[in-house]
Amino acid sequence: MNLSFIQPPQVAWASGALADGPLLRKSTRIQDLTDVFADENARQQLAGEQVVYDVEMLDTSPAEGELYTGVTHLYPGRVGCEYFMTRGHFHARREQGEVYFGLRGTGLLLLQTEQGNARLEKVFAGSVHIIPGFTAHRLINTGEEVLSALAVWPGIAGHDYAALARGFRIRVFEENNRVQAKEVQNG
Repeated sequence: MNLSFIQPPQVAWASGALADGPLLRKSTRIQDLTDVFADENARQQLAGEQVVYDVEMLDTSPAEGELYTGVTHLYPGRVGCEYFMTRGHFHARREQGEVYFGLRGTGLLLLQTEQGNARLEKVFAGSVHIIPGFTAHRLINTGEEVLSALAVWPGIAGHDYAALARGFRIRVFEENNRVQAKEVQNG
């Protein structure tokens, strides 16, 4: 019997770089994040082309039963006093969950239910985050280096950004050289 061996895609755990697979890459810039940060005037003062985060993912079918695998690389920085963060989203198919694995850097994962209940989880190299269905999620980089997290989610999940048009209930700022979380009324 002649067996053939397939080289699967790989992730470099220390950097989060994906390799040996068909990859898709997307960069999200300051100019793409209108009305995401609390201080819109401070956001407008930054260079619009500045990359806030990159996502690279394996090119996978969105069919039932398939899984997407991707890595978010969220850069350090702030808009005013608020830390750089991803846009955040619910899944279009709300019942679909997701798993994040912290690879490098330090930050927070903001989770919020449809009822508005919110919580924060610390993200660091080796952390594992089970994001249940019906839960919006956003990464926040509170450190001085790139925050990278590997994510695995169902191909059918989709993204719903519009459901968070008013934002999340919690904002994370730096005040007095410390990370501070505040509940806001607009979320």
